[in-house]
Amino acid sequence: MPDQPDHAAIRRVRDAAERKGIALEVSTFSESTHTAADAAAALGAELGQIVKSIVFVVPADDGALEPFLCLVSGVNRVDMARLAAVTGEPSIRRASAREANDLTGFTIGGIPPIGHAKPLRVVMDPDLDRYETVWAAAGLSNAVFPVPPATLRILSNATVAPIAEVVRQADLEAALGG
Repeated sequence: MPDQPDHAAIRRVRDAAERKGIALEVSTFSESTHTAADAAAALGAELGQIVKSIVFVVPADDGALEPFLCLVSGVNRVDMARLAAVTGEPSIRRASAREANDLTGFTIGGIPPIGHAKPLRVVMDPDLDRYETVWAAAGLSNAVFPVPPATLRILSNATVAPIAEVVRQADLEAALGG
């Protein structure tokens, strides 16, 4: 594989940002940052600062799939009922790994918020705004970039909407080991 900072997948992400006048600083790691927990550990960041890019799809009348990308704080999970209400698409479902790759041009674990093979509608979790900087995948499972949430919203042309499950305090404390 070529040197990862110059890898084609990372170039697509950088190029997409540059088209909007933003230069990204991509970091790569020898270990995978495939999961939000892996990325947080590698970066020494809070789990909530990690942007999970999750692809969802809605079947169109012609059999094609309309993709949606959710940018979600690493501590949250998407609430399907909320997502359906926000998108106005009751039949929305999570994309399979193959569908996500076909629709974005990236594999799960490295799906970035920008630079996709096809246009996507993007919905962003408002909890990301709790942080000064968040970290998003840069096209590979071991590449990430830091970005202020407001800039992420602009880069991805995202709509900000409450799409996360409501987490009970006891569940949160148990998940955080408290």
